Amino acid sequence: MKRTDVGDADCGIAQALGVLGDWWTFLIIRDIAGGTTRFDALQRELGVSRRALTERLGALVQHGVLRRQQYSAHPPRSDYLLTSKGEGLLPVLVALQDWGTRHVMGDGDLTATAGAGSAEARRVHHLIGRRVPGMTLTRHDGGEETPAVPGSWTVLYLFPGAFAPGAQGLPPGWEAIPGAVGCTLESRTYADRHDLFRATGAEVRGVSTQRPDQLRAFAEHARLPYPLLSDQDGRLAAGLLLPTFRAGGVDRFKRLTLLLDPDAVVRAVQFPVTDPAGSVDEMLDLVGRQRTP
Repeated sequence: MKRTDVGDADCGIAQALGVLGDWWTFLIIRDIAGGTTRFDALQRELGVSRRALTERLGALVQHGVLRRQQYSAHPPRSDYLLTSKGEGLLPVLVALQDWGTRHVMGDGDLTATAGAGSAEARRVHHLIGRRVPGMTLTRHDGGEETPAVPGSWTVLYLFPGAFAPGAQGLPPGWEAIPGAVGCTLESRTYADRHDLFRATGAEVRGVSTQRPDQLRAFAEHARLPYPLLSDQDGRLAAGLLLPTFRAGGVDRFKRLTLLLDPDAVVRAVQFPVTDPAGSVDEMLDLVGRQRTP
């Protein structure tokens, strides 16, 4: 489908579909967001014909959703990377993932957790052995850093939302959402064990889809000795297809923890997390076992 085929010139949905075309295009953007950026790898992962892939990649470059970055002159070869326009689609991917999981694969109930045998759990545990895509996130203090601490083991715990008293209220119905409550307890338990994690050679990072100013208020209130990172643009969520739910008008992480090695490769996963405090000690044990020859 070309843009000229879309009749409603004033409808953003119609015009967006004129650019995105079909479901293959969404899957291409999904895989590029996850770090698969070369033609042969995309063709292999998607199972799409080379002609169809060539046409769709060309259209996305033409519309400014992707850009080519050459990595070989002879023969000419390029990576396909998201532009800022393309990154603007990441929240759309996150929303589609949540909608499909909740309403197509699930029963429609709103939840911040999942069953141990669920499709979400299988998807997250399949991340073991995969490298986290290159990206930077904004810290609660305004700085920028990658989710994985370079050259170090990293415990990356992802939480739905933590709120400082008086700074912002809980989303409506928060306490009634299964699995949503416990972020403060989890964060403070990581703070209490921070020196023990460092003694094993691991750094701790918390990640939420909250804004940096919201995370700053909570980090200062809870006196956390480690940074909190904001994924408010959905880069990490879309790059790893992480489980989310929507509450208070915001897409939020379901509670999970990843253990990353010094090369940013996922080595262990905790999901679902049903005991926020107990999961911290379990992760400390996991770090010790991973670090033991």
